[in-house]
Amino acid sequence: MGDFIHTQFWEMLLRVLISFFVLLILTRILGKKQLSQLTFFHYTTGITLGSIAAQIASQAQTHFLDALIALIWWAVLTYIMTIITIKSKKARVLIDDKPTIVVQNGLILESALKKNRLHMDEFTMMLREQAIFSVQDVQYAILETDGKLSVMQKTSEQVATKQDVKADLSPPTYLPTEVISDGQLISENLVELELTEEWLMKKLKKQNIQSVEDVYFAQVQTNGSLYISLKDKARQSNP
Repeated sequence: MGDFIHTQFWEMLLRVLISFFVLLILTRILGKKQLSQLTFFHYTTGITLGSIAAQIASQAQTHFLDALIALIWWAVLTYIMTIITIKSKKARVLIDDKPTIVVQNGLILESALKKNRLHMDEFTMMLREQAIFSVQDVQYAILETDGKLSVMQKTSEQVATKQDVKADLSPPTYLPTEVISDGQLISENLVELELTEEWLMKKLKKQNIQSVEDVYFAQVQTNGSLYISLKDKARQSNP
């Protein structure tokens, strides 16, 4: 019994050692990318390679040679697909998808967000991660294939500080806050800003919008103005 356990111990060490170096060699062959640059395809491939290697190292009942061949073959397939995507733009789009414009000329493209299963809370969070608190400041926003958001701000949003241009340095009246999301009124945010539904409806009617349901997203700006992006259907009927 003791000899059997001893044999298992050394076999496990050998399996870990071999799988470790095989995985190291394969990842070096496949090339290097920062984690933030990984597309969904490369992300899932990396997880699969790690899972196979872990099974080789930890599961004694797994046939070592079969699992090792599976690990190498998976890496070979990944390498082949990588070469194909480098040489073929169509294959690259098929495997990695392509960047998607989600804000164009200051307008939120509702259909683009829904196609990428991205809701407004996630979108505004991604903007805040780039120190952009108001959707109104965005001219273009592109969702990249690695899931990151690239933003081009409007020309008026320049790098010059307010001290440089001797602008008003008084603190903003409001923190940019969404009050309508996908046609739904967010009453608690209005209450927090000490604003009323009547105030909101007046703002909408000034832009010839009769119903909250026609609005995909609305956000109160720092100066009390209202940024509005209509739903696709409402935009077509109310150009």
